[in-house]
Amino acid sequence: MIELKYFEQSDMEQLINWIPSADFTLQWSGPTFRYPLTIQQLENYLKNANRMDSDTYIYKAIDQESHQVIGHISLGKIDRVNQSARIGKVLVGSTEVRGKGIGTEMVKAVLAIAFEELKLHKVTLGVFDFNTPAIHCYEKVGFVKEGMLRDARKNGDNYWNLIEMGILEDEWRRIYS
Repeated sequence: MIELKYFEQSDMEQLINWIPSADFTLQWSGPTFRYPLTIQQLENYLKNANRMDSDTYIYKAIDQESHQVIGHISLGKIDRVNQSARIGKVLVGSTEVRGKGIGTEMVKAVLAIAFEELKLHKVTLGVFDFNTPAIHCYEKVGFVKEGMLRDARKNGDNYWNLIEMGILEDEWRRIYS
């Protein structure tokens, strides 16, 4: 089991160490960050987050057994008028626990915050079409494919397609009630 706690300045070095390449950075963060990830980029990312009126909440995932930080996830673009938000920057950083359902637990935990605490109606995310493990994880949690943005991101000479996915509050409640 995992627990989500706010990402803090003291977590920055570990996150930087989890990001091995420019390709990985683009896949993980879209256009938000540039490789190599730096403290300055993360300070800017954190600057207006994790406050009561923020439109972004940034979390670290902590393994409840070992008390080690093993992942990272954000809930951003929080629109309190339209009751929506977007999950981003999902990363199971600790290679020892990848493939063990930690990503699924992280997404479920952030959806609980979105639907139970923030009382949102819809949560979306984007995932590159070649990232089949992530797509499987999101579908397992209850996300539905809503569309594809073709050639959405350029990486070198190649373009990557982005699948848009979403889950509604009533779908969440039907699955997790």
